[in-house]
Amino acid sequence: MAQMHRVEKDSMGEVRVPADALWGAQTQRAVDNFPISGQRMPRAFLRALGLVKRIASEVNRDLKLLPADVADAIAAAAKEVEAGDHDAQFPIDVFQTGSGTSTNMNANEVIAALASKRLGKKVHPNNDVNLGQSSNDSIPTALHLSAALETHEQLIPALLHLKATIEAKAAKDGAIVKTGRTHLMDAMPLRLEQQLSGWAHQVQLSIERIQATLPRVHELAQGGTAVGTGVNAHPEFAARFAARVAAVTAIPFAKSRNLFTSLAAQDSIVELSGQLKATAAAVIKISNDLRWMNSGPIAGLGEIALPALQPGSSIMPGKVNPVIPEAALMVCAQVIGNDAAITLGGQSGVFELNVMLPLLARNVLESVRLLAAACRVLADKAIAGFTVNGARITELVDKNPILVTALNPVIGYDLAAKIAKRAYAEGRRLKDVALEETKLTAAELDKLLDPRPMCDGGIVEGAGGG
Repeated sequence: MAQMHRVEKDSMGEVRVPADALWGAQTQRAVDNFPISGQRMPRAFLRALGLVKRIASEVNRDLKLLPADVADAIAAAAKEVEAGDHDAQFPIDVFQTGSGTSTNMNANEVIAALASKRLGKKVHPNNDVNLGQSSNDSIPTALHLSAALETHEQLIPALLHLKATIEAKAAKDGAIVKTGRTHLMDAMPLRLEQQLSGWAHQVQLSIERIQATLPRVHELAQGGTAVGTGVNAHPEFAARFAARVAAVTAIPFAKSRNLFTSLAAQDSIVELSGQLKATAAAVIKISNDLRWMNSGPIAGLGEIALPALQPGSSIMPGKVNPVIPEAALMVCAQVIGNDAAITLGGQSGVFELNVMLPLLARNVLESVRLLAAACRVLADKAIAGFTVNGARITELVDKNPILVTALNPVIGYDLAAKIAKRAYAEGRRLKDVALEETKLTAAELDKLLDPRPMCDGGIVEGAGGG
């Protein structure tokens, strides 16, 4: 059955629009112009854009620029957009005009249609819904709002959960002494809890870096209108808008300290993306450690066993793979790739406007969402449930020739190296070779080669000679 259409008009003429669509002519032109990726603007961005339109209408009402009934109808309609009730009415591709004008007008047209129906009279998308605004300040504002909201609500809680899960695992299973490794080669021992404390602190530093960046993301462009001068916006609009957003969200959003910067540049989003990339690097480190420690079960390290979640092979029965760390690694690769695109997008401010805003929004929001989800899955389905192979860990420590380092203060580096090489070459215990090569007694060697005190550093005390 042929789709029914209606005719809408804009400043360029008539356009055929699906009869049941809430959008109008400008949205339809963008749908027709950008059949590129099939990807629409993210839900988090539409939420923020709905919030922008809601708060703007309320501020314009308070400033006596909009009649109260019109402003309230716009606010109610915008709140529905904010809540996701009309996402199907936002069909425009992410890869569109670089200012995001098409998506801004999409919101204006949808909200105007909803408000008109609610009010019983015409609400104009430009004159009423877009009053005191431009795409050039509303889209950067929605970008900052959405990035900050998602980071506060999703990513930071997920990182805190990952950190707490690591710390809980360290408290439960961390007392065992294991072989340390540098360059993937055996090194001095440490406790499992010490290794895990490194992971937890990496996550804590990621949180701190992100939190240090957020104050600049909290600065909003709204009120700059077309080029940063604030033309057609009330002089009090920008400050009132930011204050109301801060009150609604309980996040310290503020008017930009320089509206020209906030329209022309997106350095703060580039900075946030850089912190997301650094967080991805931390997650990569943790995920790879988990994979190595889990490797085997026979020919690998076999220090831990990750939860068995699914068969690992279509041809090798019984094989189980570290699927959760692998998924986390792919997320991190995507975040790093997104950061590269965000860096290019961020340098695309030309004179008074950045012209890759939809790309920036799509990529930074995907990075936040993916990292938050990956951190929770890594915590709940890998770290919380892995079991420690105590016998295997102890066996590897006992055979570790690098423990001879503890003898350096007593017998010297050269003799210690000779003992280590001989023990390794002959496949013998380090203690047995040391008994033959030194004048130390078995009791002295037991004390000197006990790996537990080594985990807390310091110089090993002992007597005897070479």
